[in-house]
This record gives sequence, structure tokens and C-alpha cells, in this order.
Amino acid sequence: MDLALVTGRGPDLLTNLGGLKPLVQDCDVVAFGFRDDLDGYGELAAESSHPAFQWVSLVDVRRVGASSAARDAIAHLRSSVIHGLWIHLDVDVLDDVLMPAVDSRQPGGLSYEELRAVLNTVLDSGLAVGLEITILDPELDTDGRITREFAGFLADTLSTGIVTRRPA
Repeated sequence: MDLALVTGRGPDLLTNLGGLKPLVQDCDVVAFGFRDDLDGYGELAAESSHPAFQWVSLVDVRRVGASSAARDAIAHLRSSVIHGLWIHLDVDVLDDVLMPAVDSRQPGGLSYEELRAVLNTVLDSGLAVGLEITILDPELDTDGRITREFAGFLADTLSTGIVTRRPA
């Protein structure tokens, strides 16, 4: 839903903020790590309206490796006139065994090490300006273990990346 809105799909009240519709051009979007099909992308996945995103499936990530796939995505974004990138991380991109606290469970997904490689590559690019985390449903994590494990992973990955990549 967020992706549809920022790319200008939906009611003007939500998509045309300040008359700037769309906030993000389709060619400046990378949909990274989705499973073999495009379930969850709603109308964005329909062939009739298949936007000009760079679509990088989990199969593609595994074929070339997480770091390499992320470098290719960064190269694609650099070919456009962008000044920074926003990371929208739906935690259901993770393997379902690691992240079952989501509403739309699917088998497979990235491992923590693959996600770490992707995030490190994005941080290394110097383009990352922000991050949002979505889809995690704490009601499906009754003892909080899954959320704590993910938060620890994310804190470790981002703090290492931020500290070691801080501009001089």
C-alpha cells in the first residue's frame, strides 16, 4: 500500500501531497527480494499496470548473491537522478521460519545474513537517507522473542554500518 501511494496510485488526498504526485517515480523503485510471484503487490503486480520498477525476485537474489543483487539495484538507482534512497523494509521478506510474526506468511525468504548483506551494501552506497520497518505484527509474537531477535539483528547491522560509514 505504501509503495502504491508514493508512486501516485490511490486517492489524491493520499498521493498528491503538496501537488507533487507522484512523490517517487516508478523508475526509481526497486522491489527487492519478493518470492516467485508478486502476491502482496496488489494492482502493482497486474500485467496491465506492471510499473517500471526494477523487480528483483528472491530467485534473482539467490542466483547472483545478496550483495551483488543489491549492488545491481544501487547501480540502477544511480542511473537515475536521485539524491538519496529510502529503505522500506517489510519484514515478511525474511524467511518465514525466522519471521512468522506477519499477517501474510509465505514460505522461504531471505536469511538474516542475506538481509545483512543487502543492508550493508545499501549503507556502503552512501545513498541511504532513512529506513522504515513494516509488517511485523507484535500480536503474533506472544512472547516477544521474534521481535527481540529481529531488533537485535537490526541494531547490530545498522550500528555497525552507521559507525563504520560515518563521513569524515
